[in-house]
Amino acid sequence: MQLKNVWTRALAPAFAALVLALAASAPARAQEETPPAVLDEPVVQVNNDVVMLSMLKRENAEFRDVLVKQRNMTPEQADAEVVKKQPEIIFNLINEILLMQKGKDLARLSEDIEADVNREVLRVAKNAGLNTLEELEAALRQEGMSLSDIKDTLRRQYMKQAVLQREVDARVYYGLTDAELRKYYDANRAKFVSVSLSEIFLSLAGRSEADVKAKAADLAARARAGADFGELAVKNSEREENGVRTAEKTKGQHVDDTGKPRSYLLSEVQPSISNAIKDLKAGGISDPIKTDEGYMILRINERDDSFKENFVRGMMTQERSEKEHEDYLRKLRQDAYIKPAPNYVTVIQPMLDKDKDKAKQETASREGGAETGGKGKDKSKKQ
Repeated sequence: MQLKNVWTRALAPAFAALVLALAASAPARAQEETPPAVLDEPVVQVNNDVVMLSMLKRENAEFRDVLVKQRNMTPEQADAEVVKKQPEIIFNLINEILLMQKGKDLARLSEDIEADVNREVLRVAKNAGLNTLEELEAALRQEGMSLSDIKDTLRRQYMKQAVLQREVDARVYYGLTDAELRKYYDANRAKFVSVSLSEIFLSLAGRSEADVKAKAADLAARARAGADFGELAVKNSEREENGVRTAEKTKGQHVDDTGKPRSYLLSEVQPSISNAIKDLKAGGISDPIKTDEGYMILRINERDDSFKENFVRGMMTQERSEKEHEDYLRKLRQDAYIKPAPNYVTVIQPMLDKDKDKAKQETASREGGAETGGKGKDKSKKQ
């Protein structure tokens, strides 16, 4: 449970964004996949699974959509970039298969992932005003999409991240010593300023921004003049959860799943918010803060920079995760049976050879260190 609190899932794209992305890309894909059709063929065998050309084409099309629609490349530039990145795209598919294979071997993980996928589907359906899965499926069909395809995409995303969390992040997180944690905290104390907050949120939906901003400024002034912030939140805050205003339950206070006050590291808060509250002391009231949905006023309930073990462990793990993930995936590849199909040897084999070279370098480094250590010990004994 502690890991779940430290590393909340930040999957991208999220389900709602995925639906929009698929809807936007469907016409483009239809055009790309018009006849003459290319027969499917193996690209690379990964243990008992195979990366097929159809899977590679899917990844290429999605990457091309991102380049054109999000990075503003021309279609010609995007096509060239897809060709350039072909080895990395294939390797990502190899890594995905290896992580999925590993996930099947971890106790109860497949069942947990399936439950997460179903919860996400139901959450998005409810937020879209759809009361049943049948209604969601019908809505997706109108956009030329399949719920089973979307669930499969979510399943793969969730599984990949869950395996890395269990097999890598957990090992790093719990393997840090007290001495390492204290040393890092002392050297990076400013990163660990945490705050607990209360909020008044005013929505812009159907209203003049000038009116909402003026009301937010008035509420901030009243709070600074001594009005009870919790009571102001109960009467005015419009943040909702499941159709119920949250301030009615929490008086505007941000709480976690257990109902306890939630703490935020200022170093990890969105800049527009952290800049508005970074100089406030406990009891301080922010100016109205503009968000995409409306305006918020924040009150600092507590401000603290003391040593909190879970924060330090989480930040150190986050900083080390990229390299640790790379090392873990490389080890999975080295232990796997990976055989490129004849037409793809020239694309894939150079990267497999790099894995072997990296492994040899690491082995030589370890043996060299052990040899140096041994000589040092022999020398000390002679002395």
